[in-house]
Amino acid sequence: MRFARVVIYKETLVDFREHFWTFLGAFIGIGSIGLIQSYYLTESDNIFLVGSFGATSVLVYGVIESPLAQPRNVLGGHVVSAIVGTIVSQLISTLWLGAAVAVAASIVGMQITKTLHPPGGATALIAVIGSEKIKALGFMYVISPIASGVLILLVVAMIFNNITSSRQYPVNKHWYRIWRRRYLKRHRHS
Repeated sequence: MRFARVVIYKETLVDFREHFWTFLGAFIGIGSIGLIQSYYLTESDNIFLVGSFGATSVLVYGVIESPLAQPRNVLGGHVVSAIVGTIVSQLISTLWLGAAVAVAASIVGMQITKTLHPPGGATALIAVIGSEKIKALGFMYVISPIASGVLILLVVAMIFNNITSSRQYPVNKHWYRIWRRRYLKRHRHS
């Protein structure tokens, strides 16, 4: 019982500085996307603020050391999923089937490309179940709102997560380098 109290106590300690930077980063990241949208679109044309960006914000501002929060995973996961979701949306007209195929295929696509990012599943789903405005974008959905919105979130994350010495983002400073697949390395040595 004492062990459980210690674990619960340590897990609930409040680090106000950490919470401050998390809040500020998420506020500026999502706020920037919303502000840009407000200049270009009416409130009823809400296509820049995609639901999966909220979940991405939890990762890139709240759990910055997670492998799933690293830039390659964030950008790649959303882009792969947006492509998959758009393709599925155009090929499968039955909503429940399209939704299931889009999410499942986007997960596999992210696994293959080593860009697993859980909010990517929502990005694929939104391409299938989203409004007619989203569907009308076709493959532009990949560029805007997805890639452009993710880049805004990442730039803000790289600024706010590195302001203090206690937060370092991304964990791998060479995330932008193209990664090699294991099977390519094996074939070169054979």
